[in-house]
Amino acid sequence: MAIPHWLTECIQARVDNQHSIDPTQNVLEFPQRKADGSRNDGQSALDLVYRAAEVVGELEVHARQIETRAEALGRDALEKLRLAKRRAEAAESALYLAESRISSAEAKLHEAQLRAKKAEARARELDQALMLVEDAIRTRLLRMQPDARAHQAA
Repeated sequence: MAIPHWLTECIQARVDNQHSIDPTQNVLEFPQRKADGSRNDGQSALDLVYRAAEVVGELEVHARQIETRAEALGRDALEKLRLAKRRAEAAESALYLAESRISSAEAKLHEAQLRAKKAEARARELDQALMLVEDAIRTRLLRMQPDARAHQAA
C-alpha cells in the first residue's frame, strides 16, 4: 500500500517540527494544513485519524526509547551496585585480616612483656643473691684476715 501524499507531508511536518509535543502540558498539536475545498468531511476526518495515528506511533517510539534508556540505566546502576558491594566485602575482609593481625601482634607483645618482667625479676633476684654472696665472701675474708695475721705473727 502506498503512503498517501498528504500523510508524507504530515510525517515531514512532524519531523521538521519536533516541538509539536509540549511536555509541560501533555498537549499534542497537529500540523496545520491548508483547507482543501475539494475534499469532503469524511476525507478530512480520515486525515485527522491518520495524523493522530502518526502522533501516537511517534509517542510509542519515544516511549520505547525512554524505556530502553531507563532499562540500560537500571542495568548500569545494578552493575555499579554489585561492584560497590564486592569492594565493600573486600574491604571488610581486609579489615578482619588486619584486626586479626593486630590482635595476634598484641598477644605476642603481651607475652614478650610478661617474659621481660619475669627476666627483670629474675635479674633482681640474681643481683640480690650475688650481693649476698659478695657480702658473705667479704665477711668471711675479713674475719679470716685477722685470724690469718695472728697465725702469721706466731
